[in-house]
Amino acid sequence: MGKLTKTWKIGEYAKGGIITVEINGKIITVIGKDWDISKGTRRSSNQSGAKEFTRGTATADDQNVRRKLSDFLCDLTTYYYSEQIIEWIESKVTFSNSY
Repeated sequence: MGKLTKTWKIGEYAKGGIITVEINGKIITVIGKDWDISKGTRRSSNQSGAKEFTRGTATADDQNVRRKLSDFLCDLTTYYYSEQIIEWIESKVTFSNSY
């Protein structure tokens, strides 16, 4: 499996407004980005150059990986969006040690 990337443009429900997840094998990286207003305010705007302000990394084999991702994501956004993002991650990679 190659590198998978998905971006959620959540807006006011997330710090910075944008959360990107990169999966490279069993390495899962969650990136918080600031919305680039100069590119527009709509979800359809190109936010590929948005500035990163935080990053968290976990491995699918980590103990309690789901909990680690949930804790990190809940610091960035609401529980609802955290669960949506984790469900997408789980559809792409199998967690070895979940809670």
